[in-house]
Amino acid sequence: MKLLFISLFILLFPVGSDAQSKLNLDSLAASVLKTFDVPGVAIAVVQDGKVLLESGFGVKTSGKSDRVNENTLFGIASNSKAFTASALAILVDEGRLNWDDPVSKYLPDFQLYDPWVTREISVRDLLCHRSGLGLGAGDLMVFPTALFTSEEIIRNMKSIKPASSFRSTYAYNNLMFLVAGSLIPAITDTSWTDFITERFFKPLGMKNSYPTFSAIKGKPNQSSYHVMVEGELQVTPGESMDNCAPAGGINSSVHDLTKWMIMQLDSGKVREPINGKSRLISGRQYRQLWSAQFPFSPGPPPAGMEPLKTQYAGYALGWNVRQYRGYQMVSHTGGLTGMVTRLTLIPEKKLGIVVLTNQESSEAFNSLTFSLLDHYLGFEPANWTEKFKTLKDSSQAKTNRFLAKLETDRNKKSKPSLSLSSYTGTYTDSWMGNMEIKQNGENLILEFEKSPSLKGKLVHWHYDAFIVKWDHRYLRADAFVTFTLNPDGSIGGIKMNPVSPDTDFSFDFQDLELRK
Repeated sequence: MKLLFISLFILLFPVGSDAQSKLNLDSLAASVLKTFDVPGVAIAVVQDGKVLLESGFGVKTSGKSDRVNENTLFGIASNSKAFTASALAILVDEGRLNWDDPVSKYLPDFQLYDPWVTREISVRDLLCHRSGLGLGAGDLMVFPTALFTSEEIIRNMKSIKPASSFRSTYAYNNLMFLVAGSLIPAITDTSWTDFITERFFKPLGMKNSYPTFSAIKGKPNQSSYHVMVEGELQVTPGESMDNCAPAGGINSSVHDLTKWMIMQLDSGKVREPINGKSRLISGRQYRQLWSAQFPFSPGPPPAGMEPLKTQYAGYALGWNVRQYRGYQMVSHTGGLTGMVTRLTLIPEKKLGIVVLTNQESSEAFNSLTFSLLDHYLGFEPANWTEKFKTLKDSSQAKTNRFLAKLETDRNKKSKPSLSLSSYTGTYTDSWMGNMEIKQNGENLILEFEKSPSLKGKLVHWHYDAFIVKWDHRYLRADAFVTFTLNPDGSIGGIKMNPVSPDTDFSFDFQDLELRK
């Protein structure tokens, strides 16, 4: 694949130490894009309230010549969570909300599966992934683009069974940030989208940022989405998170995100007072936003990744916190089908780095981020591109071994217990709704009513287990479909599980309890 790069040769010169080597960002970006098959990337760096770099590399769409620049729009996905947490911090500053208030104080109709948890869950709990729900629980109502409204998603949460006891386990969950965003209209009579626009985008001059995907329709300078499917890079239609926007709906550019990072690194201060106030958020609230609410026990990093060793790690309020080379690092990533991003802050150095990519390669944004961190923090450069390529290859080899064992262990001589027509019908899950299985000649076709992209052919695996191979191959989320039988031999229900361990956690098929 031939990539086009911005022709301007950029040399980033050392800050502080004469021993610090120069960094050729053009060369680094070219290497990263080629190594990880990424068509384009946008990068920005800020320090001490100044923009040191904002630029694009590569192209917006594979096979075309239109280049990424500093104003190209990307979906920042879960980097939106920090905006939602910061919005609630404003309300805490204004005395309209407390972090430890019960959610039911503001949303009396909100319910989770366990009535006790419903009563006890606080605003703080929503923002640090300790609700007791499993990893990505309920995300199928959002990913891929589904037909549920925000209100339906929140209403359906009462039917999702917990995976652990309340506050005992960290499990990343998007739906809790949807609930957090719903607190804003309940308290202010202003929608989450308007609040984000009026309290952040406008005062910070983020004129090219939008709180929803529907808001960017027709905007000319947008990046395409790309996915590697069976060794071939494909452009995908992208997806919308409008029904869960507080968790991942914002679209922005690195130029605009420099303003967001500068404000964050200056503890909420703005250069020009807004309504007589010099801060959007108080320093006191930043101590809350950036303090680990759920601490992790970090183990040693993989071999060759020793600089990633940290003495602590945890999830704060809409942010991840840990150390990098002795400095506190506040960061978050975001992922959509075909687009991933990373925003990183080093508060002590007032240093911020944002990397937006148009392919699903965390290795790409990590290689660029840690190379830039080493440069600006004055450390000897490590070949992060090589390190993350080695890590990726090792992970892929492990996945290949797992899938090979699945194939070896299956009973290829077994047959379904019943005729194909016996498996057809409507199956219902308490929160995902209806799923239909139809017969088309010698094939069974599965389709979810509220998620039209989840449609595919069932291929027999063994016994009463099939694999659904989704028509949209870019989803890379084929799943086992195992039918359970009643004592009389009729179909009782279905359990689903992802086939590959690399399937994105948002395809939480394992949480479904489909009954015929």
